[in-house]
Amino acid sequence: MKIAVVGAGALGLYYGAMLQRAGHDVRFLLRRDYQAIREAGLRVTSVNGDFHLQDVQCALDPAELGPVDLVLVGLKTFANHRLIELVEPLMQGDTCVLTLQNGLGNEELLADAFGTERVLGGIAFLCSNRGDPGTVHHMGQGRIRLGEFAGGLSERARALAEMFNKAQVPCEAVADLRRARWEKLVWNIPFNGLCALTGRNVTELLNHKPSRREIIAIMGEVVAAGNAQGLSQPIEAEAFIDKMISATETMNSYQPSMMIDRFEGRPLELEAIYGVPLVRASECGVEMVRVGMLHALLELGETD
Repeated sequence: MKIAVVGAGALGLYYGAMLQRAGHDVRFLLRRDYQAIREAGLRVTSVNGDFHLQDVQCALDPAELGPVDLVLVGLKTFANHRLIELVEPLMQGDTCVLTLQNGLGNEELLADAFGTERVLGGIAFLCSNRGDPGTVHHMGQGRIRLGEFAGGLSERARALAEMFNKAQVPCEAVADLRRARWEKLVWNIPFNGLCALTGRNVTELLNHKPSRREIIAIMGEVVAAGNAQGLSQPIEAEAFIDKMISATETMNSYQPSMMIDRFEGRPLELEAIYGVPLVRASECGVEMVRVGMLHALLELGETD
């Protein structure tokens, strides 16, 4: 399969490298890492074993990558104003697009441009950070859940899940992508925002009992909002929150992407992770008070 990776940050570099190692024709659209990867290849340090790819196809312009079978989108959502122009040169008659971006609204953007039938969404549970140019660090997790934007469990989704599984990336095809998106927000909303605001990693937040209580309360708000969206099955609040807390306790001082973006002076993914979910919750009669406060404080920080 010919695969183009658009948004080759920590997520895109890791998953693209795993797919190339498994034998797929992977092409990376790069910016910061372009020169380093052209000269020395792509290096992955991983809890599952380090590896190096010497020959990596990459370009600064998507037109140089040519049409592909699958576009894998890992672009930060604050750059979504460029998403369509970056993806369009990669499309041909049967190309599909799988966005692994955070938050809500990404599939809608792609569907408006290329058609609902071409778009899938995925939720990545991945602990990874970029290192020196040409290097990505995988600290744990890595599981993907993906599904059709149009809904239902398709053969295409199953085939893509199998492709990732064969590349040693645990992956599951789901029938209700919307439910999977809200489940991921249960983790993303508290930990990305609180880590960015406080400068404390996930382990430090959980070890501080008052912060832990607030995290659980924020998670409860997100579950309630998700369950108001007409999901195929409701999210069981107590059991799911316990699962998220237990998973985070294994992350060993992990710094979420929004925390790193703030440290490095980059924009934050506020609209997709906070703005759109807050609107959709309100439209269903659910007010996420703590989430709204978190969003407001993060927005205030963006004006500094």
